[in-house]
Amino acid sequence: MSDVAGRSVLITGAAGGLGAPVAQRLSAAGARLTLVGRDLARLQATGVDGVRVTADLRKAGAADAVVARAVQEHGGLDGVVVASGVVAFGPVLDVPDDVLVELFTINTLAPIRLLRAAAEPLQASAQQGYDAFFCVISAVVAEQPMAGMAGYSASKAALSAFDAAAARELRRAKIRLLEVRPPHTETGLATRPIHGETPRLPRGLTPDAVADRIVAAIVSGERDVPSEAFGTP
Repeated sequence: MSDVAGRSVLITGAAGGLGAPVAQRLSAAGARLTLVGRDLARLQATGVDGVRVTADLRKAGAADAVVARAVQEHGGLDGVVVASGVVAFGPVLDVPDDVLVELFTINTLAPIRLLRAAAEPLQASAQQGYDAFFCVISAVVAEQPMAGMAGYSASKAALSAFDAAAARELRRAKIRLLEVRPPHTETGLATRPIHGETPRLPRGLTPDAVADRIVAAIVSGERDVPSEAFGTP
């Protein structure tokens, strides 16, 4: 079990449909939060206590900057939750290069950069006997790629491959890498694609239910939460 009370946790996408309820639950459990997002007003609107940091994780160096801020504000870093991401729709032959670049930059490269930036302070936390964790919120499409969402599916599947390999390496440093792959969730993300039109999707899970499961996985020491572990709407 991992007691997050008093622990320093950084959350990206902290104003988003999953990031905000995860942040609310970790705050209620006593974690000291660094809340990262692009829009300060949206971060403030969450009402969650914590240090608010605006950053564009598409930019090189942004990951290092937000990790450094968390360490500066809280004296260290014990956990990271990656809840940021974007989605795009459309036939594979119609999705332009710039959309693919943005999908992979935000969904794949940004979490990789965050892990590299956070590894040293997380290892320092682990050496003090804490459960240092790096939690990536992925998606069901990493397991079940979908037609009309090839680029999005590929960006998540690539991240899952990275996570699986990195998790084995990080065991030596006693850093727990946790990947969660929830089914479609009613966060509103699907209504804000960076390309294409939103297809008709089945009713998704509620953000609160998914956030509950994610936080349960964090505190119980899990390392992998596949889509079937979330149940059905």
